[in-house]
Amino acid sequence: MPRPLPRPLIASIEDEYRRYHQMVLKALAQLNDAELNAPGPGANSSIALIIQHVSGNLRSRFTDFLTTDGEKPDRNRDAEFDEPNLTLASAQALWNRGFDILFATLAPLDDAHLAHTVIIRGQPCTVAEALHRNLAHTASHAGQIVYLAKSHRAGEWQTLSVPHGGSAAYNANPTGENPPR
Repeated sequence: MPRPLPRPLIASIEDEYRRYHQMVLKALAQLNDAELNAPGPGANSSIALIIQHVSGNLRSRFTDFLTTDGEKPDRNRDAEFDEPNLTLASAQALWNRGFDILFATLAPLDDAHLAHTVIIRGQPCTVAEALHRNLAHTASHAGQIVYLAKSHRAGEWQTLSVPHGGSAAYNANPTGENPPR
């Protein structure tokens, strides 16, 4: 019996971005404005600040992705680390704005683009390298956001994955493994 063709890599990468996009939106839905803007442990970044940074990064990297340097001249990365004091609605809109640019960029790409060269901060890399690097960057910040949100909500946190003690039931009927497109 022939093996099925592997799933296109671009589609797989897009699905992972969609998973992190939705995970953060579900975490944000559990917060209030004060929790969104509260500093992390040790006076570290708030969730609002991390959202501001990720959105700025996605906008810069994926606007004119194939044709211009991924570090846009109008990006003020340092300002992304100034506490923004966002509302939940503005944080969700900012998060969505960065991902809207990303998803619009990925839509016309296929695996033939993976070997193309793009430039990030003056350095050439392949599309595959740029996507993997940015996916890892985005995932790490999504994890920070979820960790901070969970710590702010303490006992009121609604899990975003399989609940403790629920693995057997989930494995018998797995759902939600791939986010909807």
